[in-house]
Amino acid sequence: MQPADPVEKEQRAVQSIEVGGRILLALADSPGPMNLKDLGARSGIVPSRAHPYLVSFGKLGLIEQDPATGQYALGPAALQLGLAFLHQLDPFKAALPVAQELAASTGHAVALAVWGNFGPTIIRMIEARQPLHIAMRAGTVMSIWGTATGRAFAAVMSSESIEQALAGPLGEPDFKKFPLLIHRSRELKEAAAEFKLHGVVRAEGKPIPGVNAFSAAAFDHEGKPVIVITATGHQDTFPAGWDSPIASAVRAAALQISSRLGWNPPPR
Repeated sequence: MQPADPVEKEQRAVQSIEVGGRILLALADSPGPMNLKDLGARSGIVPSRAHPYLVSFGKLGLIEQDPATGQYALGPAALQLGLAFLHQLDPFKAALPVAQELAASTGHAVALAVWGNFGPTIIRMIEARQPLHIAMRAGTVMSIWGTATGRAFAAVMSSESIEQALAGPLGEPDFKKFPLLIHRSRELKEAAAEFKLHGVVRAEGKPIPGVNAFSAAAFDHEGKPVIVITATGHQDTFPAGWDSPIASAVRAAALQISSRLGWNPPPR
């Protein structure tokens, strides 16, 4: 008899933990406390089987039961776990595997950017399968208006942050004093409308002729934009249509990153 494969042994799960986890996830997904019958229905576990789990979770502080109504809700220990998770959360670590998968599945170059002191700044670049000669490397500060990455930030950042980055050495930004900023404010509205309508922004043949890009921002648990994911490719293999597969892939990647960061998008 051959010994069990080490990888297979590592992948074995504890079924009772998975069952209990479904109960906790059902409570987390509920807008309010639930009675045992509804909780069982939402978690797919019959009430008689769910009850012992609830007793154990209650002892751990993961759930609590209202003595007046008998309904169940998440308890203080669940809050401690959530806060610990948020404290340890790193947007880059959450986004990197999603970006790598996007690059692998599409074959296009994929970049991750954050909002730095001078505006949108690339922190990771995953090269395309086919060489794409673009000046986009870790540490590169991108144009706010001339690139998809910059416009993705412009679409969701506060106007104060955008004004400060645009002002640069001019000092205190003032739309009334600087006509350039007045012009850019219109572009800000255009980028915001584009993102609201399509879930992504695009750059078609700019700043590099013949090169297209789609970008989208990902949000943390407070709804704050923390990172932008961008896919870039040559126009021959990278269609710029809003309903193109690559546009959908970038939109889905940004939503996946946001989900990993704890963001629940409002209903459209």
